[in-house]
Amino acid sequence: MKRLVHPSVTREIVARYGFHFKKSLGQNFLIDWNILHQIVEAADLTQEDGVLEIGPGIGTLTQALAESAGKVVAIEKDDRLLPILRETLAEYPNVKIYHADVLETNLHELFQQHFDGKKTSVVANLPYYVTTPIIMKLLENHLPLHHIVVMVQKEVAERMTAEPGGKEYGALSVAVQYYTDPEVVCRVPKTVFIPQPQVDSIVIRLRVRSKPRVEVTDPDYFFRVVKASFAQRRKTLLNNLQHNLPNRPAKENLVDTLMSIGIDPGRRGETLSIQEFANMAEHLRTL
Repeated sequence: MKRLVHPSVTREIVARYGFHFKKSLGQNFLIDWNILHQIVEAADLTQEDGVLEIGPGIGTLTQALAESAGKVVAIEKDDRLLPILRETLAEYPNVKIYHADVLETNLHELFQQHFDGKKTSVVANLPYYVTTPIIMKLLENHLPLHHIVVMVQKEVAERMTAEPGGKEYGALSVAVQYYTDPEVVCRVPKTVFIPQPQVDSIVIRLRVRSKPRVEVTDPDYFFRVVKASFAQRRKTLLNNLQHNLPNRPAKENLVDTLMSIGIDPGRRGETLSIQEFANMAEHLRTL
């Protein structure tokens, strides 16, 4: 099988099948071997491992994953790509293609059926328009994942890895760093795709933690506090919490609680560390 990552091969397959890219599905096919190699290397795969790929496209990354891992399950939403994938992956018996929307897929059932007992990672070039929902589903489902290695829009990767105090730091930063240890693998120029997207990308590896970064009694309430704190970034912590927490605590109680744990009510959400969010959630949940 020819390497799909070469521009001429990708163009030939796309033309032969009369495939037209849908901007609404975020379809951009990688045509750079060096970037492809770095993605697979970052996943640290062995022949005993499993891989879940989301949005395989014509199978460019899937080929490399199938040669490095024991089992690859690829979920593709666009039914127009299914006959292409049947051709390009015909020589790889360890690949299973699912025609489905990952956001509507029961991932626990999928993992039990295909990856039970295997060390499994998610490796994917994610469509930009659904990156955050997919990442959050993977994390919130508490799947037995080793790594999540994904190519995402540059700005999204910067938000995932952001430290407190900057404009990129927000609810996504807290959520990703609560569940994982994120690190940038490589930066990806827009010129290595067909068609070219309007922005550059970053390959990021999320090392899934054996336990969350901070200890909280009620994770759901912890994340409600985080989301409330960032509801309107220009407003103070006090203002955001007062108007966006589900139990709508009184202003006086909020002030007293925040002051008692050393958090100035006049601060903004982007200045708080994950530990400070945890402390705040533990005290606010009893109001």
